[in-house]
Amino acid sequence: MKILFYNHTGQASGAERLLLMILARLDRERFDPVVVCPEDGPLMKLASELAPVAAVESLKARFTWRADHLIGYLRSFLLVIHKVRQKVLNTKPDLIHANSIRAGLVATAATLGLKTRVVWHLHDLLPRHPLSSIIRAFAFLSSRTQMIAVSQAVADNFIGSFFPLKKRVKVILNGIDLEKFQPNQTDRQEIRKEFQLDEAEAVIGIVGQLTPRKGQLELVRAFAKALFEIPQATLLIVGAPLFNRDEEYAALLKQTAQKLGIGERLRFTGPRSDVAAVMHALDLLVINSSAEPFGLVAVEAMACGTPILAAASGGIPEIIEHGKTGWLVPPCDEHTLAAAIVSLSRQPALRWHLAEQGGNHVRLRFSADRYLEELQAFYSSDEVRSCSDRVDIRHAEAAKFA
Repeated sequence: MKILFYNHTGQASGAERLLLMILARLDRERFDPVVVCPEDGPLMKLASELAPVAAVESLKARFTWRADHLIGYLRSFLLVIHKVRQKVLNTKPDLIHANSIRAGLVATAATLGLKTRVVWHLHDLLPRHPLSSIIRAFAFLSSRTQMIAVSQAVADNFIGSFFPLKKRVKVILNGIDLEKFQPNQTDRQEIRKEFQLDEAEAVIGIVGQLTPRKGQLELVRAFAKALFEIPQATLLIVGAPLFNRDEEYAALLKQTAQKLGIGERLRFTGPRSDVAAVMHALDLLVINSSAEPFGLVAVEAMACGTPILAAASGGIPEIIEHGKTGWLVPPCDEHTLAAAIVSLSRQPALRWHLAEQGGNHVRLRFSADRYLEELQAFYSSDEVRSCSDRVDIRHAEAAKFA
């Protein structure tokens, strides 16, 4: 089976890391992959080491209420749809794996009038917006589409009140390459030396794209409160801004730290290619997202033997059991978050217990082997194969008049 993997950006965040793992482990005797993605980012180079790659323009499309922005995003959609259709006609895949909701929209529109089956890989939570209802309807109206959700929270969000979609969405929890994420004392010592951190110092970290949804600003404020009781603690903020106005958000984080007088207790590391090594240096990883579709970084940290403190949003409770494999707090609650940071920093035995149980849990449920087994079974399943091979006449006729 020839599979075209389409990614609408050239970045290499959580969804793209998962895509790279799929490409590295896909059974080449059963599946023949080709990748289509933009070249303005690291993904193309990384993917080219694993499969043939073709370039298309980046899709510039975000949820907005501004009509002028929507017009610009529509132009971007039409351009990219045209380019992706050319790649599909040249490649003639049996299946398109679209690695996001936006990629699913492009791939489905680009194959109108064709028989190509399309799998949307749902990595995101749809916001409350009129466009979300249109997306759900479009996904359902194409009889060639199926969806993979990275968590039950994402599946429920995508289905919303559009219950006919329920039979078209399958949950496959993400997995990781366990060999890349294991406890490593040497990494811990080297990273702490790099940032001039004492071994006895309490080091808290947050890892991910710098964006409001990830909750770094709220963590900075909670950390400032925690410092009154654990004054020798340090916070590592790992990641970089990627989209829209995230650069302004990154600047706000630094301004807030300075205003709170805690600038010396923070380290902004920027993007890191050695995330596992950084996690080894942490005494506690915080995940403070207001909406977290899955929480791949949580699984990676648990595999590294790093205890987790997380806001119980989105798919996080599907990964972490409170008090056993991690510690959960209500989302958007700075006071409770600060108290939990102080409490866990003072209880090394509890952190050790959470880390041990978390590591065991990840090895049992979130391995790459388990993930690829489920994914490849899905590719070959009756649900995917029974997607209609006929032309969607309604869409084909509509396309004539577009």
